[in-house]
Amino acid sequence: MRVGLVTIGDELLAGETVNTNGAWLAEQLADRSVRVERIVVVPDRIEDIVEVVDDYRQRYDAVITTGGIGPTHDDITMRAVADAFDVGVTESQEAIEWIETHHGYAREDLTDGTAHIPDGARMIPNSEGVAPGCVLANVYVLPGVPEEMKAMFGEVSDEFSGETIHVETVLAAEPESALLDRIEAAGDRFEVTIGSYPGENVRLKLSGSDAGEVSGAAEWLQSRVDSPAEGSR
Repeated sequence: MRVGLVTIGDELLAGETVNTNGAWLAEQLADRSVRVERIVVVPDRIEDIVEVVDDYRQRYDAVITTGGIGPTHDDITMRAVADAFDVGVTESQEAIEWIETHHGYAREDLTDGTAHIPDGARMIPNSEGVAPGCVLANVYVLPGVPEEMKAMFGEVSDEFSGETIHVETVLAAEPESALLDRIEAAGDRFEVTIGSYPGENVRLKLSGSDAGEVSGAAEWLQSRVDSPAEGSR
């Protein structure tokens, strides 16, 4: 399964807020063997959101957006997603009933637009806030507030899964540039993906769908690199 993440908000682009939502979702999806192909930050501008969502929904198995839902002036994600599918946005009676039951608000207590979602979308309840999220085809619309986003992702997390990926790590006490020939050779010899991460020691991360291939590649590389001295790992 391949996923594109769309994080929305002017505050992210201004550096006022760190994009922890993108990092957290990427980690959760990786744990489910889902490949995150893109993480993009877009402003609170409807045409930008429409463009990215329309592109990603056709390119990937699923799209997750975070941010810009609710009744305030810059909460335009629901409208943008609806525009990407060329549908309207209307109040969800299911969302109203859920909010009344679980949060104790009456319909007249809510700001206009709080429970609006695209036509044909499935409502995702917001246990940590008020405004709901939704799923429209393969697009999942989640809030920007981290606690709300995490709780809402928990409602749909079972819908994300992929082929099990096996991972092993090799540490090398050599400069990253000196390892290129062996990394390339291992990639040619085994059906694995190899990531290289420099630090006190270079960490070589080997991953693949075949456990035997990953293990074999790790053993092959381990025998051909200088290992860190005991205590420096």
